[in-house]
Amino acid sequence: MIHPEIDSLTSPTLKHLREHWWDDEFTEFLAETLRPRPGNRILDVGCGQGQGEVSISRLQVSQLQLTGIDLDVDNVAEARQETASHNMRAGFAAADACHLPFRDAAFDSTYCVAVLQHIGDVNAALKEFARVTAAHGRVVVVEPDNAARYWYSSVASGREVFSAATRFFQALAAARGERTEGKVGPMVPTLLAAHGIEPIDVRLFPVSQIQLGAPAPSLWGERRVRVQRALQHAGVDGVGTLGTELLDVLSRYATEAAQAGPSFVEIQITMLFATVGQKLE
Repeated sequence: MIHPEIDSLTSPTLKHLREHWWDDEFTEFLAETLRPRPGNRILDVGCGQGQGEVSISRLQVSQLQLTGIDLDVDNVAEARQETASHNMRAGFAAADACHLPFRDAAFDSTYCVAVLQHIGDVNAALKEFARVTAAHGRVVVVEPDNAARYWYSSVASGREVFSAATRFFQALAAARGERTEGKVGPMVPTLLAAHGIEPIDVRLFPVSQIQLGAPAPSLWGERRVRVQRALQHAGVDGVGTLGTELLDVLSRYATEAAQAGPSFVEIQITMLFATVGQKLE
């Protein structure tokens, strides 16, 4: 099964990661590393639709104060509805990770999942994480290395389409002025240390997708639609040309996959780097 949000042919980053990857094992990891205690205040930076708050609340730690922020106002509204539907209390606000609307040392621990990959000034965000976290509090940051995504396809056009997708999305990001750091995951320990947060552990979580046998026509249709949507917002001739090339190779890839039938294989793997830090003072 291929999720379009983490498909290398339709996106250069792992989008909507919480909805498709967060599981009980990851909740246990957060419980172990954030070490929630009764009455603790925990901040979720980039809360999405509230999955983190719902998962952590299931740990049943008494009087836990959960707060989530997200730049997307719609996400904040959905997070409020989601937590309310589970009869749990949490605070949410629309805010920028680089300008957190909280006082110094307001939280006992802070965490974010796949947020820094979308931020141009990663250091500004981590400086804010350090500021709002109390002395000796935990900071947990989980980010992918989007620059090292593994791709395998059993047909020749599969290698071509991956290269074409990489060129297109890199050009599109440059045209939009998006200056994010693709390989932020393995960089986090060093960056945290620069802001007074001592790295104490790094865990690796693989995110993989495997397709055995020719995919259904709906997958190819979804891939084409997503590339076409990106093309509509390209606005640059060179980028448009790369997008057209990608669509052409994608069509050939779909044909070759269908011809291969049950022998077709497609494998995608990305590694998530989960860094655990502790604020020194």
